[in-house]
Amino acid sequence: MHARPFIDSLDFARNGQQMSGELPIVEMLRLTDVLSSSQGMLSYTVQGGVDRQEISWLDVSVVGICQLRCQRCLSDMAYEIHLDAHLFLRDQAGLDALSDDEEEFDSVLAEKRLDLLNLLEEEILLNLPFAPKHEQGDCQATNSDNPPKDTTHPFAALAKLKNH
Repeated sequence: MHARPFIDSLDFARNGQQMSGELPIVEMLRLTDVLSSSQGMLSYTVQGGVDRQEISWLDVSVVGICQLRCQRCLSDMAYEIHLDAHLFLRDQAGLDALSDDEEEFDSVLAEKRLDLLNLLEEEILLNLPFAPKHEQGDCQATNSDNPPKDTTHPFAALAKLKNH
């Protein structure tokens, strides 16, 4: 089990710090709930900074491959994650006061002890496809070389019972 990375988010951003590493997918429990396999590692980089208006931010990058379940054929499919997010750090009052115009920019709560694993997991979950599917030619359900094995009507057995 890897040590959970924590940062003081505002200090991290003000000092322009950077942190990189690898995360085992198995340690991200909410993510493993939507995956077909919990095997593998994801690489991440978090870079902090402050813009000209003195607003602190974190740039989050995650790269790797995870296994999703195709919603057409229900078999496993490799899904490449290439995530880049620019997140503004705000206090609770700042988050509550965001106007509709400002909501188009992603913001997270600035914390003294920000759990990077939770932040990265949340960003990954937000960027996964809602209904993942193989490419048209790769999916077993749409592949004409694999016709359905059972062509009988699914309610044929019930029809026989009804006629007796």
